[in-house]
Amino acid sequence: MIGKLNHIAIVVPDLEAAARLWRDTLGAQVSKPVELPEHGVTTVFITLPNSKTELLHPLGDNSPVAKFLERNPAGGMHHICYEVEDIKAAAAKLKANGARVLGDIKTGAHGKPVLFLHPRDFCGTLIELEEI
Repeated sequence: MIGKLNHIAIVVPDLEAAARLWRDTLGAQVSKPVELPEHGVTTVFITLPNSKTELLHPLGDNSPVAKFLERNPAGGMHHICYEVEDIKAAAAKLKANGARVLGDIKTGAHGKPVLFLHPRDFCGTLIELEEI
């Protein structure tokens, strides 16, 4: 069902400093910040030859990643995103197999449908699926 690794997301306390670190220290290609109000985050993507790294920062006090930063003030890995061909079929199969889908399908940072899977069902890791 799952395809390629799309990205790994890291929550950061200072988006500008993190982007600068990846760009200036690691020599990575860094996008401009993009606000995603529906998800409560501002994102920056680091483009790699085989996938991406997403830097996440809270957009407002009600952001789900604001709570993550409260528990992890230095930031840290938030989720792993895999590609799927048909997100509705993937969601149906996952639910039929007992996996918990968190919320509804939404439009993600790449303008494509995404959904999240409960970390307790996947070895403590929040999984995002993105339709390609």
